[in-house]
Amino acid sequence: MENNKILVVEDQDAMRESLLIAFRDEGYHVECVSSGEGAVKKLSDGNVYDLVITDLKMKKVNGLEVLKTVKTLNPATEVILITAYGTISTAVQAIRDGAYDYVTKPFRYQEMLKVAKNALEKKELKDRLKYLEGEVKDKYKFEGIIGNSGAMMDVLKIASNVCRTESTVLITGESGTGKELIARAIHYNGHRSGHPFVVINCGALPENLQESELFGHVKGSFTGAVKDKIGLFQHAHKGTIFLDEIGETSASTQVKLLRFLQDGEIRQVGGNKSIHVDVRIIAATNENLERAVDMGRFRKDLFYRINVIRIQLPQLKERKEDIPLLVGYFLDLYINKLKKEKKGFSREAMDALLNYEWPGNIRELQNIVERAVALSKNQIIGVEELPLPVPAGGFVMHDKNSVAEEPIKSSIVETLAEQEKNAIVEAMNKYGGNQTKVSQILGISTTTLWRKIKKYKIKPQHEISDNGMK
Repeated sequence: MENNKILVVEDQDAMRESLLIAFRDEGYHVECVSSGEGAVKKLSDGNVYDLVITDLKMKKVNGLEVLKTVKTLNPATEVILITAYGTISTAVQAIRDGAYDYVTKPFRYQEMLKVAKNALEKKELKDRLKYLEGEVKDKYKFEGIIGNSGAMMDVLKIASNVCRTESTVLITGESGTGKELIARAIHYNGHRSGHPFVVINCGALPENLQESELFGHVKGSFTGAVKDKIGLFQHAHKGTIFLDEIGETSASTQVKLLRFLQDGEIRQVGGNKSIHVDVRIIAATNENLERAVDMGRFRKDLFYRINVIRIQLPQLKERKEDIPLLVGYFLDLYINKLKKEKKGFSREAMDALLNYEWPGNIRELQNIVERAVALSKNQIIGVEELPLPVPAGGFVMHDKNSVAEEPIKSSIVETLAEQEKNAIVEAMNKYGGNQTKVSQILGISTTTLWRKIKKYKIKPQHEISDNGMK
């Protein structure tokens, strides 16, 4: 309550002072002016209030002009008019122009306090809704999608243009590339953003439940259908339905999807009535649908219907220049989420992340950063703390018989630790135990190398100094 700011605009001294005392006694922060001109000046000077209480009839600048100024400069501010009985019709018109309510003279101060309290509660609800809507839009706006590589710029260019259309979209790409994120961005940046965004993973549904989940069913249509059920298409009315892994839909579900795309109608399982729904479809898949069509697993006519605008998401290994940005984003995310002290990755660790092929794409990178933040006790996360299924730090191995520094080829080993140990042993043998040279070749610091030599109890074949001299 003490954070609510109220401006009282009243040209009668006694009433102005009484209102000031009444609101201050309730704990509000109150300012007063004795004229409409004074109110307009305060508002024009950048002062923002949660509530303005203004007399309707004042000389020069009246309450309607104050209302207009408030709604022009700060539309979220609520306005209550104080009016005489003879000007109620004007006050009603003011409400149509944006005022919250009016109070007629004479009034009891408890009445005014109650109306003011309701106005402020309404504003708080509106502010909260605006904040939540902003959160959603910020989360899914295109600027929030991490990456400035050429491959991602091409994706975002197509996606941003798609927002302004009603066209069906097919998003393709490997698992973990961010298909759902792009779908959400398209929805929340389009004119359907105020309506539902419904997600269904077709691959996670048994074939016998797909039609019921998507289109609903009527009571008694099959065993277990004890009552009517509304499907997800109806839940998504006026919004967007995201059909993830659409290639996993059954033949009968494909027929019903085709019918919807042709005439905008669905039919519940066991029902005989067509239901019109206004839904945009965004589909996604990580498989080759053209091949599925050739194999007879996916209808050709449905494929042509969903393949109106296609967005192909690149694998993470095709946009490695985005990895530092993604790492920074996930670092901040999990440091805040897990309430950890600020951390960063060492240069060797970042090199390891850049050199890895990322078969699990962004999702795999996200999981690795989360694990590192959760488990590392160091402010700088080292390469040895990364759970990569390759030698930590992207160890480079060299052929003993080769003079040039070519990658050392190692036989397949049973565990990561064995592979890491063998890489160090082989490099140490090749460079005569020169730890400075070996650390450079393996892409790790000399301290990390020393620690690993101690860990694996590696004994050099020759007793030599760190600079390679016997």
